[in-house]
Amino acid sequence: MSTKRIVSLILAVAFVLLNFAACSKGIGSVNINKKAAKESISVCLGSEPVSIDPAINSDTNGASLLVHLFSGLAKWTQDKDGKLVVVPDAAKKLTKGEKNKDGKVTYKYEIKDGLKWTDGRDVMAEDFVFAWQRAASFDLAAKYGYLFSVIDGYDKVAASDKNGNAAYPKAKLNVKAVNSDTLEVTLKHDVPYWNELLAFPAFFPVREDVVKNNAWANDPATLVSNGVYKIKTWNHNSLITVEKNENHPDVSEISMNRINFYLSDDEANMVANFKKGDWNFIDSVPTKSIKTIKEEYPDEYYNAGLPGTYYLCWNINKNILPKNTKLKGNKVEKARAEIRNTLSLLIDRNYIVESVTLGGQLPAATFVATRITDADGTTEFRNSAGSGKGFDGYFDTSAEAFKKNCDSAVKTLKKYYKYDGKTKKFKNFPKLNYVYDSDESNKAIAENIKSTFAKIGIEVTLQNEDINTLLNTRKDGDFTIARNDCFADYNDPISFLDIWTSSSSNNEVQFGKFAHKNVKVYNVDLTKYGSKLKVKNGTWSQTYDKLINEIKSCTDVENRYAMMHLAEDTLMQSGCITPIYYYSDNYMLNKSVSGFFANPLGYKYFMYCKYA
Repeated sequence: MSTKRIVSLILAVAFVLLNFAACSKGIGSVNINKKAAKESISVCLGSEPVSIDPAINSDTNGASLLVHLFSGLAKWTQDKDGKLVVVPDAAKKLTKGEKNKDGKVTYKYEIKDGLKWTDGRDVMAEDFVFAWQRAASFDLAAKYGYLFSVIDGYDKVAASDKNGNAAYPKAKLNVKAVNSDTLEVTLKHDVPYWNELLAFPAFFPVREDVVKNNAWANDPATLVSNGVYKIKTWNHNSLITVEKNENHPDVSEISMNRINFYLSDDEANMVANFKKGDWNFIDSVPTKSIKTIKEEYPDEYYNAGLPGTYYLCWNINKNILPKNTKLKGNKVEKARAEIRNTLSLLIDRNYIVESVTLGGQLPAATFVATRITDADGTTEFRNSAGSGKGFDGYFDTSAEAFKKNCDSAVKTLKKYYKYDGKTKKFKNFPKLNYVYDSDESNKAIAENIKSTFAKIGIEVTLQNEDINTLLNTRKDGDFTIARNDCFADYNDPISFLDIWTSSSSNNEVQFGKFAHKNVKVYNVDLTKYGSKLKVKNGTWSQTYDKLINEIKSCTDVENRYAMMHLAEDTLMQSGCITPIYYYSDNYMLNKSVSGFFANPLGYKYFMYCKYA
């Protein structure tokens, strides 16, 4: 996923079918020392994670490390049939919530006996309370802090005043330690994916005295964790070694004593080490080598679907109209939205997946990704999204429709820009800047789109940044177009939709922020779903934000999903989300290894691995 985001990226029944288990009997492709095979496995997930602080981590590489180093209340595993399930981890059991008179739901969890931190101290309920309050806090402003919005009290925790300061600095989530072994948490309402959230890294515990050291998660000497593994050595940008945590009550279930997590984003280097037998698993394959690798290593190359979307996001506050436009007021934003959607039609998604990415990706015509199910729990949400004109999504991505889409786009753009019939190019389209992060396929996609737009006179300046710089660029809104991606955190479309509320830290389009805060062009009518919400020509906060709140509090399944379709309609009508393709997960696993699995978000699990 270039740097594969967390996206996404915690799923229920439909995702149980996404078993990525890679088990095999037979002889391995390399000669592995028998004694070493019983003790360790060497893998490469990618470059060094931005952070392995559970609250701060925002990429799949880091998440795969975290699920080995920490125990949340719940975890992903495989049942006896090899299907993916969410089961208790630090909790003795995953209890059912008790519904209160006000509609809120209260859960109580007992911490598993004998669960200790790697420094020998007992894991207590207070540690979870502290960790959750910290992860959701206004001060930390963690990327996945919004996941705690389902917990009572979050609204005040996340609030800010007109100057951007915490409006309720002492506000807390409604979570408490009944005693040292019992955690109590109250949700605003029923949450279908609550157990999956408990298995998400942001919900993992950390200890208050440990995190007082801001650099605690960067050094084995200070990284105190509570999972089945403990970090042994860390050579930055080279290797992280973890070993069994003998303090963990479930350590006897772990078959792999040591895991060597090599750190590299050089895909050619990954493949070379895999071929030599030095690395047993690599989590990325060079795009240009996939075809050859499929042929040479048919039993060791894997391509699995992922609930993630690769897309371009447009800064809604950037002007894309000509300088001499006569449009004013609300007509400006309506025009920009039409233009952004029109430019989307010019992108040849089939060419991108067939000639650039080459990894089994599918052209995307929705923001909510493939594998996310609709109200019936079986069909995909995207299948009933958009136009309803005989294709899935908001526009036709078929190869046959591409020329028609392009002709339609040029016709629409003529409404706003001067067109030279001889050169067949527009003459007064403002220059666009396109920001992307350093990755072979990202660069190729950016260059393809630049070339596509240039054919009709639209100049695009490409800006290549490392992933950490790009994250800040998008967050600060310092772009016109930016490469982006989104992965599900659980099997529910809301995972894609609630990140675009005005207050969300993931709202990199800048919906409801800065100049867009006062734009009144949005409509919402939920009266047919039993809600009083009906707004015409309202702001983003008056419409989209309230729509998301209605969705989160709705207990009627059919109505809830219908409203989520309305939310995606609003996003796509803005033109600020330009979906390119749905992700696939390409990796290589030595065929002598059994017991490996990956959850639907792309987190990789090695603790149960064995060699044939």
